Amino acid sequence: MRCIIIDDEYPARMELRYFIEKYNELEIIGEFEDSISVLNFFEKNSVDVIFLDINMPNMNGMVLAKLISKFKIKPQIIFITAYGEYAVDAFSIKAFDYILKPYSEERIIKTLDSLIDQNKIKKPKEEKNINRLTLWKGEKMYVLSLDEIYIFEACERETKVYANDAIYFSKQKISDLEKELPNIFFRTHRSYIVNINKIKEIIPWFNSTYNLKIEDLDIEVPVSRNKIKKFRILLNVK
Repeated sequence: MRCIIIDDEYPARMELRYFIEKYNELEIIGEFEDSISVLNFFEKNSVDVIFLDINMPNMNGMVLAKLISKFKIKPQIIFITAYGEYAVDAFSIKAFDYILKPYSEERIIKTLDSLIDQNKIKKPKEEKNINRLTLWKGEKMYVLSLDEIYIFEACERETKVYANDAIYFSKQKISDLEKELPNIFFRTHRSYIVNINKIKEIIPWFNSTYNLKIEDLDIEVPVSRNKIKKFRILLNVK
């Protein structure tokens, strides 16, 4: 989900960014210190979720929210503010949540978890039909079957692809590739997607995480803590 943060206080934006970036499902595409800039941004960009303060320069955050609520395609609005008196107005425009500052880690995580869960209900993952990808190696392009691919690794603005014979590159970000891949590929970590048919060994690691050894490759892939539950279910790990 594509997110923006609207708050005129830099420390508040950084704190919120810290929590949002723990979720692979959420992507921050913009930060704003005033409401007018946001309206200009909406002219050329689509947004799924807005994290919005109310006490903002130039235009009150609630005024902005009421304008956004009239959009044909409405993003989810999560108010994060020190002002409790606007809560009734917030829910009258069907805000997703209303969080009072200073908020606790538990409170913000609960909201973000609910946001992810609701989005999964609305948009269940569809099985993809693609079975090949066009990838770069040097100045040439190669078409590979997905069965030949072992690992995708995030690499700045592109993605490194480990196959059975060489390393290739995709010019797509790993988050975009994830949306296109079938269910034999699993996002184990912010930086890695693994072909589960190529997993050779599961190694218990620190803080109840795992490292994965992959067939034919001298590389270990981490499974982050927020992916452990899904990974165990997927591979029937007891």
